[in-house]
Amino acid sequence: MRRFGVREHAPSILVASLSSAFGVSLLQVTGNLAILLSQDDVTGSSATVALMLGLVAIVFIVIATYVGAIVTANTFATIIAGRTRTIALMRLVGATAASQRRAVASEGLLVGVIGAAIGTAVGTLVTFALVSIAVAVDFIPSLAYSYVEPNALLPIVAIVLTTWLASWVGSRRVLTVSPMQATGAAQEASLEQAAGHRARNALAITLFVVGMGFLILGVLVGLVHPAGVLIGVVGGIFSFTGLILGSQLIMPPALRLVGRMLGSSAPARLAAENAVRYPERSSRTTIGLVIGVTLVTMFAVAVASFQFIMTQAQSAEPQLYAGTEQMLLVTVVIFSVLIGFSALIAAVGMVNNLSLSVLQRTRELGLLRALGFTSKQLRGMIRAEAAQLTVASILVGLVLGTFYGWAGAQSLLGGMSGAPGLILPVVPLWLLAAVVVAAAVLTVVASVAPTRRATRIAPVVALAVD
Repeated sequence: MRRFGVREHAPSILVASLSSAFGVSLLQVTGNLAILLSQDDVTGSSATVALMLGLVAIVFIVIATYVGAIVTANTFATIIAGRTRTIALMRLVGATAASQRRAVASEGLLVGVIGAAIGTAVGTLVTFALVSIAVAVDFIPSLAYSYVEPNALLPIVAIVLTTWLASWVGSRRVLTVSPMQATGAAQEASLEQAAGHRARNALAITLFVVGMGFLILGVLVGLVHPAGVLIGVVGGIFSFTGLILGSQLIMPPALRLVGRMLGSSAPARLAAENAVRYPERSSRTTIGLVIGVTLVTMFAVAVASFQFIMTQAQSAEPQLYAGTEQMLLVTVVIFSVLIGFSALIAAVGMVNNLSLSVLQRTRELGLLRALGFTSKQLRGMIRAEAAQLTVASILVGLVLGTFYGWAGAQSLLGGMSGAPGLILPVVPLWLLAAVVVAAAVLTVVASVAPTRRATRIAPVVALAVD
């Protein structure tokens, strides 16, 4: 069995910790919000408010565990892609594919346990800090708030199980590694090979279509009952899973479009071709950022749409919604924290996968140096790749997040008394500005470590790397 490498799995542990902290803190904050609202004369006696709080908690826990599983599975798939030669050597000396896969799954289980333990502690501290600060500045009254919730075990167990399952799914590549690959360099699937995965592509299209159907159904049910949001969550999971499975078909066109804007220099042209030539590698690198941008956009659009619907409802029936301003403000603050968590997950996923991708292409980069590429040109190529991957991911994430955020707010609040019914998505202007700035910053940050690593190694040494 391969020895567990903390450095190699540090990003996966970080993602599992973030997801666990997110879930634990969310349940604790929701529980304390229920305590706060129960003391209010207006909202304390409202069964609808209690129902919506419960629904929102369920939705957010599902989102947290789903995102953690997808990002972790993607990370493990990237790690396995870099271990192909080592796994092939193990197969050559008698190890079975099943034993190798079990070893990877064991690593995933350990990652989940470590991440859940760290996340539980961090999530509890975050909740305590948020509540203490809110009480200190008189944002909320001082009450007997709770920081030990029995249902907090749910996200902890879920993160351990989903991380283990994600490592098992992400390690499926082990089953396709043959002993003969030990004698040569492993190759990523080309664009033509990726397009030829008919069963996988058919499943992706089916999941996406079915998911979109559930999302639309959730919006329609939401016009009558807030439970429509649960139908929408199922639709979101199905449709986004379909997008992930079919990402090797979706991302190349977006990458090709962005690549045309990079310029005509040799590093820029090579970067554009690299991103499209091996769609599975590009998809693994971008999907973490797509998830993060989708989440950030979804929460931002959801809270903007939420505010719009609540404002319209208050205008239509001011007596019914008198005194709910505090609840609205607290909800906005909670959504803002969720946006921060989402942005952090996006950054971790992008930087991690780009770094792993460059590390696994040492021979390729060494060959470019041997053919005459200077260190400056190599840095330019990696920066161009990072820019291409970042911009394409952000464009896809903005479209997805806007629709998901609108569908979530609409399915939860569309049927409340005084609501305007179906509305158009409300996209805050600050979100577009923040995305542009974040794209520039993330491109620079994501390319710093890989470019430093790529230019430090001598061409002869790089070509000798197994």
